[in-house]
Amino acid sequence: MTLDDPEEVHAIALALMEKYFGLTLTDLLSEKDIEPQNLNEIIERLNQHEPLQYILGEAEFFGRKFTVNPSVLIPRPETELLVAEVLKTKLNAPRILDIGTGSGCIAITLNLEIPNSKVYAIDVSQHSLDTAKVNANKLGSNASFLMCDFLKDSLSINSVDVIVSNPPYIRNSEKISMNANVSNHEPHQALFVSDQDPLIFYKEIASKSKTLLNASGKVFVEINESFGNEVKAVFESNGLEGVKVLKDLDGKDRIVTAHKVN
Repeated sequence: MTLDDPEEVHAIALALMEKYFGLTLTDLLSEKDIEPQNLNEIIERLNQHEPLQYILGEAEFFGRKFTVNPSVLIPRPETELLVAEVLKTKLNAPRILDIGTGSGCIAITLNLEIPNSKVYAIDVSQHSLDTAKVNANKLGSNASFLMCDFLKDSLSINSVDVIVSNPPYIRNSEKISMNANVSNHEPHQALFVSDQDPLIFYKEIASKSKTLLNASGKVFVEINESFGNEVKAVFESNGLEGVKVLKDLDGKDRIVTAHKVN
């Protein structure tokens, strides 16, 4: 998002006016008086390329508004596709593990969309978990949030029917090509991985799925568009079956799904 695009500027202005001043487009067209409280601060934050969602303190995901702040990634449409793929399975009262939950948008959405589901969500950041718990309370989810470094810690959770994850997958070398509103403001721990081992999280998910998943359990992960075939190979080499690489709305490899052997 840049402030050079008139349509983006218009959308930002309307969102800010509604959030901070309670003014709708109708109010603005009728020239209702506006109190400029905090307006200069907001403009300065936008000029620093701070994402609008952080300024508003919320982002929409799957039709719900989630609290967001710089401790968590801003939910994106690609991740809605990930959730939609899980929902297509129509599982009955599943046990679900969300790895790297961030704002909790995946865990909470699945918990609310799937009746009688039991959802566990882990993250390495306490600040992220605090935000996720705020969202769960606000939206009425009973998902459980646990501190865990998935790459290092053993999990007390087992026998789950679904593993779902949007792990860090952007290579450090890709930072230079990213928009400033992402690279300068969103949490790097949740975004970036080493160029030397960009598949580190997928390797760990594939390996631990052997003990975490029930028979016929399923895995759903969001991926870097450059590594669809590589993630597929990692999953297959760890004994997962039916591995599929799915594309996003832009036709880019974005999701990998698989299931455990019975």
